[in-house]
Amino acid sequence: MTLVKSCFAAATLALVAMAAPAGATSLKNIVLVHGAWVDASGWKGVYDVLVKEGFKVTMVQEPETSLADDVAATRRVLDLQDGPTLLVGHSYGGSVITEAGVHPKVVGLVYVAAHAPDVGEDEADLGRKTPSVLGKTAGAVAKTPDGFTYLNPAEFPKLFAPDLPRQRAEFVARSQVLAAAQIFSAPLTEAAWKTKPSWGIVAGGDQIINPDLERWYYQRAKSHTTEIKGASHSVYESHAKEVAAVIAEAARSLEE
Repeated sequence: MTLVKSCFAAATLALVAMAAPAGATSLKNIVLVHGAWVDASGWKGVYDVLVKEGFKVTMVQEPETSLADDVAATRRVLDLQDGPTLLVGHSYGGSVITEAGVHPKVVGLVYVAAHAPDVGEDEADLGRKTPSVLGKTAGAVAKTPDGFTYLNPAEFPKLFAPDLPRQRAEFVARSQVLAAAQIFSAPLTEAAWKTKPSWGIVAGGDQIINPDLERWYYQRAKSHTTEIKGASHSVYESHAKEVAAVIAEAARSLEE
């Protein structure tokens, strides 16, 4: 009798295994890449939502010293992931994930108010063709004698983060990571959105990147696009729940 039960159990397990979809893989890894002048702490709200939903989330702290350095920092984090990974970038981080996203563990990309250049393009040139409020504001971006840029702290709250609480916006303005000027004009050598599925979030009130440029990027990449009306460039922080929802939906769709 025991032998019969054992055989029955073994047969049942075999049937369950056969019923599982071939190649079905659970996607739990999400890597978040911040933009210029800020650091990964701004992802805290998105991180909290995604972790609560069961995802394994890692943030990249790019040095902002060159595009190559920032891509290398992202690749190091991707190397540490234990399976398929969704790669997310905000602002300049979009250029970083476009280049780093060819990594074999990356199965999809999410652009959050982000640049998405093609091979040979750079975001500075594309930004000049479709200028933002920032691009039209004289003196808003300053540069140190050794070539590092920052957003004038007095202009930061109204240009970068008008929908954040004033104290938070001022703190972010005073804790900027100075970015090498060359990161904005470095042409890309890879364009992961050409071979991998992508999602894009347009920040409808963005003054750092023209929302029309964001729409153009996502249309060209055939990204699944969501627009958050009135959101500033700090959309990842001011609308963390909505941004996390797009990321989670992207991750779940890649499991199917």
